[in-house]
Amino acid sequence: MGILTFLLGFIIVFNILLGISIVFLERKNATATWAWLMVLLFIPVLGFVLYLIFGRTLNKKRIFTWDNKSRSEVKKVVQQQLQAIKEKRLDFFNKEMEDYASIAYLHLRNDEAVFTQDNDVQIFTDGLEKFDALLNDMEHAKNHIHLQYYILRNDELGKRISETLIKKAKEGVEVRVLYDDMGSRSINSKFLKRLRREGIQIEAFFPSRFLHINLEINYRNHRKLAIIDGEIGYIGGFNIGDEYLGKKKRFGYWRDTHLRVRGHAVQSMQTRFVLDWNHASRRDILYEERYYNPLPSGNVGMQIVSSGPDSQWEQIKNGYIKMILSAKEFICIQTPYFIPDESLLDALRIASFSGVQVRLMIPNKPDHPFVYWATLSYCGDLLDAGAEVYIYQNGFLHAKTIVVDGKIASVGTANIDVRSFRLNFEVNAFLYDMGISKKLVAAFNDDIKLSTQMTKKLYDRRTIGIRFKESISRLISPVL
Repeated sequence: MGILTFLLGFIIVFNILLGISIVFLERKNATATWAWLMVLLFIPVLGFVLYLIFGRTLNKKRIFTWDNKSRSEVKKVVQQQLQAIKEKRLDFFNKEMEDYASIAYLHLRNDEAVFTQDNDVQIFTDGLEKFDALLNDMEHAKNHIHLQYYILRNDELGKRISETLIKKAKEGVEVRVLYDDMGSRSINSKFLKRLRREGIQIEAFFPSRFLHINLEINYRNHRKLAIIDGEIGYIGGFNIGDEYLGKKKRFGYWRDTHLRVRGHAVQSMQTRFVLDWNHASRRDILYEERYYNPLPSGNVGMQIVSSGPDSQWEQIKNGYIKMILSAKEFICIQTPYFIPDESLLDALRIASFSGVQVRLMIPNKPDHPFVYWATLSYCGDLLDAGAEVYIYQNGFLHAKTIVVDGKIASVGTANIDVRSFRLNFEVNAFLYDMGISKKLVAAFNDDIKLSTQMTKKLYDRRTIGIRFKESISRLISPVL
């Protein structure tokens, strides 16, 4: 009896101390703090284990490092562009984009995201087309290929990619592959050993260090980038796996959005890859001009914006909010998960109440059930504010796209959820171009033809079971 009393007292004191550390030391947002305090209260021992795995704040000191030359050059350009925007002398190729100078300024301040205007952008919404283009570009690589994906599978598509990489490595092309350890947990050591044996440098981001226990499991690198010869870059939602080609019965057709970029924005994509690679690998990439070899190819304005748990600011979320608040006519959003925090939800509701047409599209099936039910709950909030909500029926919608007024847009890896904003390492392209934006709107309108509209009347008819699932999922959404 004395031992049990001692253990109970120890657990209570330990829980109190952990609760104090969460409140006063971790500096989490209030919603997440209360969620973890509830977990500690109701499941004291298991709650502590869950907190160690999923709740710890990431140590932000020097996660990413880069050489002084690259750093100083970027800071110099950023300061020049900040000053030019402040003094209203930044020369926008497209004069209509002057209205969005404050968004460019935000990303320069928050993320040192250099603004470039000489880019050519091709949009992919189909996995077969995207990977055919990527494989073709890799076949023509002469100097280096850098790939970074959250999910890398050893399936049919993974083998096509790996065989091309092996071929190019034998031709003398430098090949580096970076994957997320948790996202790509299905790949086996045999697959990795073969790639390394064939001369490919391949590394895992935040790998498990001891007996497959990964204390960074909650902080994943969700970025998808490909850079070929420093001239061509890919960014968007497709990972490397057969499901992204629509070959998995569970999901059916896979609807995503990805960009192929040529121009000086590729430099920013390369810098992002180098930073992530240098963290994961013992073989740092140092500055060489051959890695930064873009050719002016068009007139699309772009900024490549990164965010992650290593940052004080939620850069991509702030960019989304700034875009939403700039809207005068309409906002089109496609996301597989819609779990906004109060700031973004308020921005959308204010836009809708102000007469802006807010249109949200989500998938009709879950790949993560709790996230799906929480998404439906937040859709109800938008419906109350007069927004339009569409359920995509032609397979699985995985696109992460926002378009405002057919003038500016964002395409990348960040979903509209707390995980993408605060826990995952993400990267998005913010685009300042009417031509690209109108193409994205046209794709959205085509998807509406393959969707059903969720009206307020239909939403209010949902069963008690669905309402219960929504309530539970929304309650735990801050820690999903």
